[in-house]
Amino acid sequence: MKSRIISVASWIVVLWTCKVFLSSLPYKFSGHPDTQHIFSTIGGWMSNTISSGLGNWFTQYGAYVVGSTELFISVVLLLPAVFFILKKLNIISKTPERALIHSVGGVMAASVMLGAVFFHLATPLGIVVLHNGQSDHGSLFYAAVSILVLGFTMALVNFTYWRSLKSAS
Repeated sequence: MKSRIISVASWIVVLWTCKVFLSSLPYKFSGHPDTQHIFSTIGGWMSNTISSGLGNWFTQYGAYVVGSTELFISVVLLLPAVFFILKKLNIISKTPERALIHSVGGVMAASVMLGAVFFHLATPLGIVVLHNGQSDHGSLFYAAVSILVLGFTMALVNFTYWRSLKSAS
């Protein structure tokens, strides 16, 4: 029963995380004005506080790097489903532990969102992103916080569960 609850809860977190990450990709990869505003605001702050070279680089390429990272993390989080399908099709005989994959993916997702939360709080971007007179009402920040908390929680619960399975065998 415990295994089932952890698995279902993990898949809910995975689906939420992948929805947020994957739905943002068209914005990050197309040079959308909102994305340009976000990354140029952070890049400008970096230029003034860390290094102008780093800030300029982040303004130009940050969206692509973050988008690529979020795509990679989504693939990692969805791997247990791919392995399940491959096993059902008799293409593979043994699958890696879902709990371990979700633990690693949870840490990865939370780490990226830790960066997002930091930039919302430490730069002029702020919690509520304003661009061209439009407000996101904090939705980007709150999504980042939710994935930060849920990702680390999923990682901890799954790693603890995985360790208990390993020590029992």
